[in-house]
Formats: sequence, C-alpha cells, structure tokens
Amino acid sequence: MKSTNNNPEFSVFGGPLSKLGGWLGLIRNGTDSSRFGIVIGLSIWIVLMVISVVAGNSDRFFSLNLLAGHVRFLVAIPLFFICETWVSPRMAEFVDHALNSGLVPESEQPALAQSISRINRLRNSWIPEAFLLLVMFSLPFFDTSGFLPGKSASTAYLIKHAGGILTLANMLYLGLGLPLFRFLLARWFWHLGLWFYFLYRFQKLKLQLNPIHSDGAGGLGYLEVVQEQFAPLAVAFSSILAASFAEEIITGTLPFESLYYVIPTALLLNLALFVGPLLMFSGKLRICRIRGLNEYMVMASHYVDAFDQNWVRDEKVTGQSQLGTPDIQSLADLTNSVNVIRNMQAVPISRRLLMVFVIGVILPFVPFVFLKFNFSEVMRKLLQMVA
Repeated sequence: MKSTNNNPEFSVFGGPLSKLGGWLGLIRNGTDSSRFGIVIGLSIWIVLMVISVVAGNSDRFFSLNLLAGHVRFLVAIPLFFICETWVSPRMAEFVDHALNSGLVPESEQPALAQSISRINRLRNSWIPEAFLLLVMFSLPFFDTSGFLPGKSASTAYLIKHAGGILTLANMLYLGLGLPLFRFLLARWFWHLGLWFYFLYRFQKLKLQLNPIHSDGAGGLGYLEVVQEQFAPLAVAFSSILAASFAEEIITGTLPFESLYYVIPTALLLNLALFVGPLLMFSGKLRICRIRGLNEYMVMASHYVDAFDQNWVRDEKVTGQSQLGTPDIQSLADLTNSVNVIRNMQAVPISRRLLMVFVIGVILPFVPFVFLKFNFSEVMRKLLQMVA
C-alpha cells in the first residue's frame, strides 16, 4: 500500500530474508509471505522425515515425546509468515488513516515521516538479521538447555532418545532446523520491537483526538484492527508452549496439574505483548475525555437552558408549536454526543480484542484434555453436560 501526503510507505518487515523470498517468487505483492513460511517449515520437516524413515527410525520421529519439534515446523513457522501477511497491510492502512483523517495534523507530519524513514532504514538493514542469524546458529556449540522449552529442544535428550547416538536426522535438526526456528522467532521479536517503537513515537505526536469520535477511542480505534492481526502469532507462541509442555507431561517430567499455572501465565504474557503496548495511549485519551467533557458539558448547559426557556417555560408555546421542531432532535443529538464522551475508552482496547487473544492462546491447549482422559470418556462427559 502506498502512502499519501508525501510520507514514505510504512512497514516493519524487510531485510535479507524478505528479499530472498521475493527473489524466489514466494513473497508476492510485497507482503504476502504465507507461501514462504509454509515452504520453509514443510521443507525442513519433510527432509527430517525422509532421513528418519530411510534410517529405520520412523517410530522415534513420530513419537509424541518430540511433539514440539513437529509443531515448530508444521504450525509455528507457517503462522509466523501468515501473521506477517495479515498485519503488514493493516499497519500501512493505519498510517494512511491517521494522515487522511486528520488524526496527525500537518504540523506533526514531518516528525511522523522522520520516524517512518528511521524504521524503514532499520527494517531494510542486513545487520540485525545477520546478527540474529549468527547468534542463533552459534547456540548449538554451547549449552542451550532452557533456551527453548520441551524435550525436543534438548541435545542431551535427543541423543538419549536415539539410543545414545547422534543420528543424521538429529544432526540436521540440531544444526539447521532448530537454529533456523530460533532465528525466525528472534526475527519476529525484532519486528515487534520496531512496531512498538513506532507506537511510542506516534503517541508522542500532538494528535488531534476527537472526544465524540464514533469509535469511542478519540479516532484511535483502527489500532485495534491492527493488533487483531497479531492473532496468528499469539497462536504460534501458544502452540509452541503447549506442545513443549505436552512433551514434559508425556515423559513424566511434569504433572498434568502444572497446566493450571502454565495457561494463565501464557495468557498474561501474550496479552502483555500484543495488547499491553496500547496502554501507552491512555494518557492522551484521558486528557481528551476530560477536555471533551468540560467543553461539551458547558455547551450542553447553555443549550439546555435556552431550550428550557424557549420550549418549556414560555407560556406562549403550545403543543402544536413544539411538534416537528428541530431543537428537540438537536437536544437528543447533543445528549448522545455527551454520552459518547462519558463512555469513551480509557485505552483503545475492546472486549473483542481481548477475546481474540484469549481464544488464540487457549485453543492450542484444548487437546490436553485427551492427555488426561480418553476420547470415549470425554465424549461421555460432553453428552452428560448436554443432556
């Protein structure tokens, strides 16, 4: 999406990996990178599967003890790029909306353009991705226990699971697959850092917030649309965590009851990551609401006094003369405007946005029911609840 008002096009995605995806024809229209993610994850998984099957280790490869390894390649990596495909256009639309709606006044547009240009330089630089790539591919040479949760991220457990030997599949997984996953995960946190930096710079601008804006957030309501698009990333994070803890529970390292603490923790962390940054707008919205109440209450008082004198206390006024007067509709409109200000959100966060992430985080943990109960028992309990 192209920007208007002579401002540069906004995006937090770029760098060498995106250029590689474009060169391979797997990233289309500049933002549609979902095919790229599916190809990356599925290619590594297929290679590992073929090597394991040829070596006669298919039973170990498909063991539930290594569930998180499958989830990383078949679920998380594709979701990383699906999220990028969803959120990138919405970010650009938000910037265009802020400019075209007057949310960012002309006097503040040079500062906004400067922030966007700085972010564009950072996202297109090869240095961050090169640094992350170097670090993540260097980790196999060190003790990385605890860096990622789950048995399938432990070198010692993988060797033990393979009968005390380092198989070819394990070498490829530890030397390429797992480091690449760590790199893609770290790369996403780099993107999130750029987006949070943009939000911080944006809220520093002298925004023209309107207290009677119909979105109930002074004109910042479109931010909620942007944040909703991070749902695939929240599902990816939750899926990784759920599969990793499933490995621990299956191998008997952790009790099933540990989920009672893991799920709320995962929920709080995801809400802090994807909803928390919007809290930085609370100060401006509070000031906007107070200013709006002050100004509109004064206007409402003057209008109501005049209305009372003209249409209630004037003895010459009759019911016939009151019919159809636009003053009554104007009074109703003014009352609605005051109510909009009174109910204005303290932060641009709605119940819908919260539910999107609550569902996205909890959904990957639903299959844990079958670790505690068998399928027939679950169906029997569900039928009893319905009946």
